[in-house]
Amino acid sequence: MAVAKIKLSSLSYKDADSIMGQIKSIAESLDVKVSGPIPFPTKRLVQTTRKAPAGEGSHSYERWQMRIYKRMIQLNANEQILRQIMRISVPDSVQIEINIS
Repeated sequence: MAVAKIKLSSLSYKDADSIMGQIKSIAESLDVKVSGPIPFPTKRLVQTTRKAPAGEGSHSYERWQMRIYKRMIQLNANEQILRQIMRISVPDSVQIEINIS
């Protein structure tokens, strides 16, 4: 049987966890073996900029950061479950990647 690996990456951990919960509930309702969700380390993108644009004035800085949350779930793939997963409404901040092997 084929195994589907579903990877999510999101800017909001709440969105990622809610989508994973929906996928897991669909899989459990169809009696499919599920492994996960597996959380991956959070990636932090940090940008430091100087407040004064011309270099004059005080030496003060602003620090901006963006966090990227990743999750993965593995399940035995069949056509019925993949169709139901494709019907889930996904927010714009969530990116999904499905690999079938």
